Amino acid sequence: MRNEDLPDPESGHPRRKPALAALCLALVVTTIDNTVLNTALPALAEALPASTADLQWINNAYTLAFAAMLITAGSLGSRFGHRRTLTGGLVVLALASSAAALSDSTGQLVAFRALMGLGAAFVMPATLSIIVALFGPRERGAAIAVWSATAGIGIVVGPVTGGLLLDHFAWGSTFWINVPLVALALVSVLLLVPPLPGRRTGRLDLPGLLLSAAGLAALVDAVVQGPERGWLTATTLAEAAAAAVLLTAFTLWELRAAHPMVDVRLFADRTFSTAGGILGITFFALFGMLFGFTQYLQLVHGYSPFKAGLGALPFALSMAATAGTSDRTSARLGPWNTVATGLAVMATGLGALSLITVTTPYAVLALAMGVVGAGMGLVMAPASTLTVAAVPLEKSPMASSVNSVVRELGGALGIAVVGTVVSASYRSQLAGALPDVPAPAGADLPSAHLVAAALPPGPAGRLVAAANEAFTTAFDHGTQLCALVAVLGVAAALGRRRRQQPAAPIRGAAPDTAPGRPDSPAREKAPTPSPGR
Repeated sequence: MRNEDLPDPESGHPRRKPALAALCLALVVTTIDNTVLNTALPALAEALPASTADLQWINNAYTLAFAAMLITAGSLGSRFGHRRTLTGGLVVLALASSAAALSDSTGQLVAFRALMGLGAAFVMPATLSIIVALFGPRERGAAIAVWSATAGIGIVVGPVTGGLLLDHFAWGSTFWINVPLVALALVSVLLLVPPLPGRRTGRLDLPGLLLSAAGLAALVDAVVQGPERGWLTATTLAEAAAAAVLLTAFTLWELRAAHPMVDVRLFADRTFSTAGGILGITFFALFGMLFGFTQYLQLVHGYSPFKAGLGALPFALSMAATAGTSDRTSARLGPWNTVATGLAVMATGLGALSLITVTTPYAVLALAMGVVGAGMGLVMAPASTLTVAAVPLEKSPMASSVNSVVRELGGALGIAVVGTVVSASYRSQLAGALPDVPAPAGADLPSAHLVAAALPPGPAGRLVAAANEAFTTAFDHGTQLCALVAVLGVAAALGRRRRQQPAAPIRGAAPDTAPGRPDSPAREKAPTPSPGR
């Protein structure tokens, strides 16, 4: 390893800014890939053909493999070098996407979607870990802010891209689009990201890898499949119990291992655990709301998949704007105040969305979504920075992986829990409005529209109107839950702020004012404990 390939502890690596662009491109590829398929599910159901259960597996196989392998991917990246695991993950993602596009059965597609999730798991945590390593203390917060803004854009660009492709091409295009995007990201990473060395300390923690992957897989599957199978069914309860046993065994093993994959003692750090929990809360609220919002736009307002994807653009634009400047906001207000403010703004937007009706104009929806995005943009970078800054520099890859796991679990829980609330409320509302509603129509809004299509105009109109009204009310109830969760996040952030001792503000150094980072210049300049704790 040449000396010029190693970052300076104070100023960072000389190639850090071009590398940031390449890393953000790699991140966008994974976030687009995670959401682009949502708009293709109806086309898949007709072309393969695929049942509702098949579609759930096609959608969830990616999430399951992705979440299960995140900690393992972060650990292997620390050992062998994050650029190596990043490029390897991109190659797997491209190959699996190509195979998925050529699938001719649901079983094949489920398998290749899982392989895509495996590749993405080696990409996302690596991007944040490399950013932490390349940037010095004073620029690290701004770099993480750009990274967070990019992630937010990718979340919404996926459905827009999927809708645009499906207007002109078959469902396979939603997978083929990954190939040129991955190729561009791969070339950019190889040319612009320096090859930082890994840290080989002791033997590979193989039991820890297996226990963490198996435990997270069981947990995610229980959460994702719970609403469909039933939360109290034998299968769901058995998976939840297996997850608890496996993750407890993982914790005990890591506490005793000579060279643990994850230093679980770091979870005792309140800054680390609170900031990580807030990231989970944020994604719970976001994905829970988006679950119903896309159906509301497509079915209640009658938007096409492409137009529905565009409907979420105000969220992406406002999030990118606030996330890109959140480091400066954090320098003025302090990280915990910024996080609390962001969650409060997010709760306000969610509260506004919980008041919509069947006839609410798009301008009102766009304004509310913009408020939600602005709030989330203020949360993402400071919360991510706090978790990374709460651990020693050599353990930042572990913090990056935990960040990704918490976000994924929060999003999965949001969809599962809010989806259950919306579904139960929809059935109750529709049964109250139409006591003799046909059974399939009472299951969900898409089924109601399908049933109505086979009825005479009069009954069809009454069923569609009642179903749209029932779903909108149910969506309002689900969004109220999301707003409440965001308010709980505000309380957690303010509670953490009150327990910290004041420190002299150092503009631009917010990411490294948290204790536990031995190389932090903020700790050298400010003798009092810093606001990270």
